[in-house]
Amino acid sequence: MAAQHERMNPTRIALVGDRSTAVRAHERIPQIAPRYADVDLHWLTTADLVPAEATAFDGVWVVPGSPYADEERVVETIRAARTGGTPLLGTCGGYQHMVLEFARHVVGLAAQHAESSAAGEAGGIPESTALITELSCSLKGRSGQVNVVPGSRAAAALGEQSFERFHCSFGLTAVDAEPLVAAGLVVSGSSPEGEPRVVELPGDAFWLGTAFQPELADAQPHPVIDAFVAAARERAALRRTMRVEARAGR
Repeated sequence: MAAQHERMNPTRIALVGDRSTAVRAHERIPQIAPRYADVDLHWLTTADLVPAEATAFDGVWVVPGSPYADEERVVETIRAARTGGTPLLGTCGGYQHMVLEFARHVVGLAAQHAESSAAGEAGGIPESTALITELSCSLKGRSGQVNVVPGSRAAAALGEQSFERFHCSFGLTAVDAEPLVAAGLVVSGSSPEGEPRVVELPGDAFWLGTAFQPELADAQPHPVIDAFVAAARERAALRRTMRVEARAGR
C-alpha cells in the first residue's frame, strides 16, 4: 500500500539538459532512477525551457552536457529555482551555470562561459568577463580528491573528504571565486590545491553544485543525488499538504 501511495503522489524532478547518447552521465541517470520508486524524472531540453514551468517541479537537476543549446534559458531557470526555493542540483556543466547565474544576478558581474559559442567567434569572450574558464589541468576523465568544509551541506552528504569522478575541462578558479564568496557563495568542497569543486548557498533551500559528476560513481545512488532527492521529496510532501489544506478550506 505504501508503494502504491508513493506512485500516486510522485516526487517530480526536472532534468535540465540536452539529452544525448554521447554524454555518459545522461546514460547513467535512467539506470539510477529505478532506485527511487516514488520519483518521476522529466527531461527538459534547453531550447524549449520555460523557467516557471521547470520550477513547478519538486526539484531541478541541471545535468552535464554543456555547452547547452540555450544557455540563457538554463541560467534563467536556475535563477527561478534559486529565488523560488526549488531544490536545485547542478553537476559539471550544471554547476558551472549555477555559478554563472549567481555571478550575474547576485554579484552583478557580466560573467560569461568561455566554452559558449561566442568564444569561437572573432574576438571571442573578453578575458575580463570569462568567469568559467578552461582549467590549466583538464579534469576530463579523471578522478580526484575533494576536501569538504565541516558543517556544510556537502559535508552532510560526503563527509569531510571524498574521491570523485570528473569529466570537465572548464571550471571556476579560486581567484575568480573570491567576489562570489564575498557575496555569500560558499565553496564547500575544494581540490587539495584549493580549487573549487563544490558550491552551495546557506539557508534551508537545497542549492548545491558539484564540478564532479556523481552520476558516474560506481556505487549508486551517490550521496549527493540522495540528498537532492530527499530535498525534492520534502518539497513534494509540503505541496501535497498545502493542497489538502486548501481543499479543506483552511
